[in-house]
Amino acid sequence: MNTGILAIALATIHLFSGKLRFLKNTLHSRCLSFGSGVSVAYVFIHILPELSQAQVTFQSSVKMGLSFLEHHVYFVALLGLTVFYGLERVAKTSRQRRHKTRNADITYLSVFWLHIAAFAIYNLLIGYLLVKREESSIKSLLLFSFAMALHFVVNDHALRENHQKIYDQIGRWLLASAIFFGWLIGRFTEINQAVIAVFFAFLAGGIVLNVLKEELPPERGSCFWSFAFGTLIYSFILISFK
Repeated sequence: MNTGILAIALATIHLFSGKLRFLKNTLHSRCLSFGSGVSVAYVFIHILPELSQAQVTFQSSVKMGLSFLEHHVYFVALLGLTVFYGLERVAKTSRQRRHKTRNADITYLSVFWLHIAAFAIYNLLIGYLLVKREESSIKSLLLFSFAMALHFVVNDHALRENHQKIYDQIGRWLLASAIFFGWLIGRFTEINQAVIAVFFAFLAGGIVLNVLKEELPPERGSCFWSFAFGTLIYSFILISFK
């Protein structure tokens, strides 16, 4: 399968996910919660078990300078979660300060660029791993792509809420481009398996945080049953196709 087509499809999600805003608020929230459930299911059923295998790869090829990580690929996942939690707190604090000083519920421009830079790297990893999923199997590739497509819809909603017009004008285009550039790197370069294991772990932590930050706060208006349905149905699909 041509992974370039999937990379373009995932990039397109960023460009057009804002169109979902035509849905009524209740249906929109349920769709986002369903997408969150699918993303979490993929992490816990597919990514975390692979981290065990990645741990073995990492141990066998880690260099002395990274020896402190020899038994801690899961530490990298925790690091990914922590980094994106920090970014979320920065964005929320920025919105609160600007609301107080200028009565505008939007982040400062510097925070926008910080957020976009972090998510561009995030998308770069996903684009790169898209190629590596194909090397495992077509099933693995398609399951990964579907989960990431829904995950991008959830991420877009949060980024648009934080940054508003500037996200549509600039941010979504940069994030869409990052996916394609990540795919190009994966297509034409070969990176050490230990490094890929670290990327995969960091991504897992980031996905968990970016999903749960949308689902847990009560003001988000999330739907538990849609989240649970997405989690259960995709878990069943992942287990059935293993």
